[in-house]
Amino acid sequence: MTTSAPTLGVTGSTGRLGRRVADRLAAAGVPQRLVVRDPGRAPDLPGAGAVQATYADGEAARRALDGVETLFMVSGAEEPDRVAQHKTFIDAAAAAGVGHLVYVSFFGAAPDATFTLARDHWATEEHLRASGLRYTVLRDNLYIDFFPMMVGEDGVIRGPAADGRAAAVTQDDIADVAAAVLRDPGAHENARYDLTGPEALTLHEVAATISEVTGRTVDYHDESLNEAYASRAGYGAPTWQVDAWVSTYTAIAAGEMDGVTEAVATVAGHPATSLRAHLLEYGAG
Repeated sequence: MTTSAPTLGVTGSTGRLGRRVADRLAAAGVPQRLVVRDPGRAPDLPGAGAVQATYADGEAARRALDGVETLFMVSGAEEPDRVAQHKTFIDAAAAAGVGHLVYVSFFGAAPDATFTLARDHWATEEHLRASGLRYTVLRDNLYIDFFPMMVGEDGVIRGPAADGRAAAVTQDDIADVAAAVLRDPGAHENARYDLTGPEALTLHEVAATISEVTGRTVDYHDESLNEAYASRAGYGAPTWQVDAWVSTYTAIAAGEMDGVTEAVATVAGHPATSLRAHLLEYGAG
């Protein structure tokens, strides 16, 4: 803990998105409490102290959140009981006296969403709304950062997305939005933001853009459902996990990732980053 007893809590600082948020807050001189599974892995940032807690351990979470006014909550690891863990953590936040919780959800979260994990996010949002906490929900579209990772060793993106479009957004843009909300939560009370990039692309267009910018030939193969399940069977993942992987693509095909918003520009104060701009800055690695 820091001597300034920060009243802003941040989860997920050992991960890609949470670390970006923590870095931005530290750069702005904002004290923060990093809530992590393993304090030894927490980033060493000015004005930040680490405390141990997990989403599943309500009592430890309540202790870790004591005195926190505003809390940034990334979604937990993809596990069968993720919703239960989320609910336990939200309840602990309410019991600890947290006033405002900023939750990282998913674009199109709904009880009947095609993307199976978006249903988890909807259930978490419903619990958060019923908790009595003030809240802000950040509904992120697919991560632009992950598009290059979808490319197989043979240079092909495979999945049953047909000609559907996804308005993917960069993790940097999401972190900029989150940091802005956390620094002035009252301006975003009980708000929901659908965070997207500046364009909605088909995976054919994604492949073409990666090819053009990186010089590597990348193609997209629109798998059938049978092909999609067969091509992922070798990973030995449980059925629910494979369903999540495949439904990422079928949700695109269903149009549930489509629709560009101005939320990044409105909240973060700068235009959203395109796939092309992201690749030019970071490459395909």
